[in-house]
Amino acid sequence: MLSRVAERMYWAGRYLERAENSARLVRVHGHMLLDMPARAGRTWEQLVTIFGQQAMFADLYDEPSESNVVSFLVADAANPGSILSSLASLRENVRTTRDVVPTECWECVNELYLFSGRELPRSGTERTRHRTLSEVISRCQQLIGLLEGTMSYGPGYHFMRVGLNLERADMTTRVLDVPAASLLYAAEEFEPYRYTLWMNVLKSLSAYQMYCQYVRRRVLGEDVIEFLLRDQLFPRSLRCCLAEIASDLEFIPRHQEALAEIGTLTDDLDGTLTTGMDAAVLHDYLDTLQRRIADVHQRIVNTWFLSATSR
Repeated sequence: MLSRVAERMYWAGRYLERAENSARLVRVHGHMLLDMPARAGRTWEQLVTIFGQQAMFADLYDEPSESNVVSFLVADAANPGSILSSLASLRENVRTTRDVVPTECWECVNELYLFSGRELPRSGTERTRHRTLSEVISRCQQLIGLLEGTMSYGPGYHFMRVGLNLERADMTTRVLDVPAASLLYAAEEFEPYRYTLWMNVLKSLSAYQMYCQYVRRRVLGEDVIEFLLRDQLFPRSLRCCLAEIASDLEFIPRHQEALAEIGTLTDDLDGTLTTGMDAAVLHDYLDTLQRRIADVHQRIVNTWFLSATSR
């Protein structure tokens, strides 16, 4: 497989997962703010922090109001990480690899892009936003299923899966980092809202139902962190994402260095006990995980792609 084709399939997987994750996170955050009083300390600005885009947002907007944050994360073409920009990049990567991707998948991507370009800029109200974002999530999941069911499991498919799961792993650590580190030892006055806050952390990753099935305890911060980092069966846990990446890398030539890096990260994750960490240590640990995920990305770029630049 040509390097440029492999790179585009990798980024197609990342942009597809990024659009779905962003849509879910904005939708859940909006619902949470409706349920929480202002004194609970939850704001729209925290979404910008989760995505690590504070500087870009400050350059484009005067204040972190609901309308500004939603516009920035959902449909702002000036933000390369917005849902609309991610879907545009997904479409371009699939368009330029149409000889590798099944025709049905290209048609699905194109329809998703056209739908989003028409509806996302108009999703200003809560009701319209919920409906539109739910449709984006559903279509992204449909596309993932279509790729799995119709695309040959060759190098292109495995590069797409590596990108998808690496993006998913990164988002899991980001969702945990900002709200979890600040809430784990929140002040007593926030105690009545702990359950709602942690439940919404789980819902941001579509993890609430599976958490209830497998943990079988009420929603507690330390249990949520343990589940989202180390559960080996839930597909959005960091541990499961790393296992999926390792499995796909084995089908790609010259995978030794990238696979070794994934193995080291997995061993460190399994050997670190998060129970009892204070908020500062937990934040530092999650930040370290994000940097190591970025290191895995860079190893993939250096090993297989001609252009050693991040997108």
